[in-house]
Amino acid sequence: MRISTKGRYGTRFMLELGLNYKSDMPRPVNIHEISVRQGISKKYLEQIIPPLAKGGLIRSIRGAKGGYVLAQNPENITIGQILELLEGSLAPVDCIGCAEGSHCLKSEACVTASVWQKIYDAVKEVVDHISLEDLITDYSQLNPEC
Repeated sequence: MRISTKGRYGTRFMLELGLNYKSDMPRPVNIHEISVRQGISKKYLEQIIPPLAKGGLIRSIRGAKGGYVLAQNPENITIGQILELLEGSLAPVDCIGCAEGSHCLKSEACVTASVWQKIYDAVKEVVDHISLEDLITDYSQLNPEC
């Protein structure tokens, strides 16, 4: 499995929003500010935003002081959620992690299926247990001046 720039940049985008999250009044962050801070083109960020918004992780605030904010507390957002919205399934092969009834025709006799399932389970175990709040904490420890 390989995470694309969409997944990596989307995680960095979400981190920026998380760094500005205050449960009583989140500060909207405009896309230009994130583009400059993260060194990601504004056009690329514009492609990342719709799936995150549709997935209920972010929302937009209109107006002169508008921008984007997290739609949930960062401790309730996992890296797995972000990656699945941006990358799709994290399964290493199509026959693993798919919906009921869409299994491979050879699944009954496939000796490699257990290998792919173990890889998928290991990846899910990691990304589903790291929250955006965990990344914010790590960032704050690495960048105490921010």
